Amino acid sequence: MRILYLSQYFPPEAGATQSRAYEMAHQWVQMKHEVTMISEIPNHPSGIIPQEYKGKLLERTNLNGIDVIRVWVKTSRIKNFRNRLLFYLSYMVNAIIIGLFMIRGRYDLLYASSPPLFVGGTALVLSYLKHIPMVFEVRDLWPEAAVALGELSNKHSISLATKLEEMCYQKAIQIIVVTQGVYYKLLQRGIPHGKLFLIPNGANTELYVFDRSGREKIRKELGLSGKFVTIYAGIHGLAQNLGTILQTARLLIDNPKIHFLLIGDGPKKSELISLASTYNLPNLTFLSEKPRELIPMYLSAADIAIIPLRKAEVFKTVVPSKIFDAWACKLPVILTIDGEARELVESINGGVYIPAEEPTKMAEILLKLSNSQGDLDVMGNNGHDYTVQNHSRINLAEKLIKYLENFV
Repeated sequence: MRILYLSQYFPPEAGATQSRAYEMAHQWVQMKHEVTMISEIPNHPSGIIPQEYKGKLLERTNLNGIDVIRVWVKTSRIKNFRNRLLFYLSYMVNAIIIGLFMIRGRYDLLYASSPPLFVGGTALVLSYLKHIPMVFEVRDLWPEAAVALGELSNKHSISLATKLEEMCYQKAIQIIVVTQGVYYKLLQRGIPHGKLFLIPNGANTELYVFDRSGREKIRKELGLSGKFVTIYAGIHGLAQNLGTILQTARLLIDNPKIHFLLIGDGPKKSELISLASTYNLPNLTFLSEKPRELIPMYLSAADIAIIPLRKAEVFKTVVPSKIFDAWACKLPVILTIDGEARELVESINGGVYIPAEEPTKMAEILLKLSNSQGDLDVMGNNGHDYTVQNHSRINLAEKLIKYLENFV
């Protein structure tokens, strides 16, 4: 098949969305399908365009067999409503133009991944004008999640976004969801059972493996030998509420054994660094965003991973791919997400759940686990075995494309 894939976020940007899009597309290419990806000029989540991409309105390249077209977007480090809207709309407009005038020949399938929801708007236009069947992937319910986070409050904007969301559901020949929670919510909204297909998040189990030599290397470089290392690797944004980790570090400041390692970038990072400086936390280290190829080494260097989100009802349907990345490296998790993710972690004994925004409870759990190596080993091995058997990205990509072949 020839597949036109729309994902605003894509490598070299780091993140769960980027990894899922790349690994799906790459595996489809390995299976002899042709994939053209329309993404943005790299900038996410910092809002800063790397030097090698500055001044570019367009770039077309081949990434391991994937035909990648990157389009200019309006970027900003300030993530307010106006700037976010310009950011999303600029991708939508430019992706439509590129899709109409640079994409040649007939495509069998248009695969659009949301959020951002405006990717769905792009897909609706291109699907209609180029007569390509549209498949719509829903990784998070939007605008519901944006409203819960306070990113979207204008009633008119919410109404328009909801109408766009409904149009995407109606026009898609299939809707791909990543959790059971989203699956059942869409059923409740009247989406037919036969139009929904679940392909959960997962991990690249060939890349994400426990690296013993890498563990020792990183711990030595960062001065963490002999420490109990707690890691968070990902976006430093509003949804993650990483202030809870800083509050926990503050509670444990007199414990020389436990150390916190935060890796990544995002709109809240400068604020978090400032707060950490105010608290004077010698037990916390910030590192810049790392290439995805290096993340397994950092995960291997840790003793437990924190998978945090703010306290919000909408997150009960979320199962972050960070869980599977950690498990693939035999790393147990502390989870602050109630609902489907909690049920999964507890069902396989792959970690510990604590309520969101509870630094005192997080501190208590870390103190306990820092002296329970046997429990950590059991949870890490449980998570690893479950991920390899059920959440290999390669297997999930093969399952999805074989399913979609039935609709072309």
